[in-house]
Amino acid sequence: MTVEELKAKIREIPDFPKKGILFYDITTLIRDGKYFKEAIDMMCQQYKGQKIDGILAIEARGLIIGSAMAYRLGCGVIPMRKKGKLPFRTIVATYELEYGTDEAEIHEDAISKGENILIVDDLLATGGTASAAVQLVEKAGGNPLGCCFLVELTNLKGREKLFPVPVFSLIQYEE
Repeated sequence: MTVEELKAKIREIPDFPKKGILFYDITTLIRDGKYFKEAIDMMCQQYKGQKIDGILAIEARGLIIGSAMAYRLGCGVIPMRKKGKLPFRTIVATYELEYGTDEAEIHEDAISKGENILIVDDLLATGGTASAAVQLVEKAGGNPLGCCFLVELTNLKGREKLFPVPVFSLIQYEE
């Protein structure tokens, strides 16, 4: 199976969540077991042979992708949630949105000092959320090994916000 075949399974929805935005809906890809498995296998192939202690999976669709990758790579999952959603003491990072700021958090004991953490989400756009994930890994004393995305909107240059952390995206769109 090719990346182009995977890309063809992603539904494009114009004017969602607001006029002028083209939304890339991955639910059509992850609903098909054959395609979902192939996408996860291809993403995991990028990290074959690397020591990964955990995957920080970004809420919400990143938890789906990250959990499947963690299973395949034999490591645990660290959920990154919106502030106020985790029950234990947390580490918080603030990040920029298109119109304002938001906060994300992980449990303070989710990452041990020196652990290699792979950050996973479904989509890289402007890089704000992923940048917050990198901050959280570093605040916890971990090593952000890389950022991995199913989809990247390359024209928004989100990977520039993540430098020098290596970025991999399986499917790219030019807007």
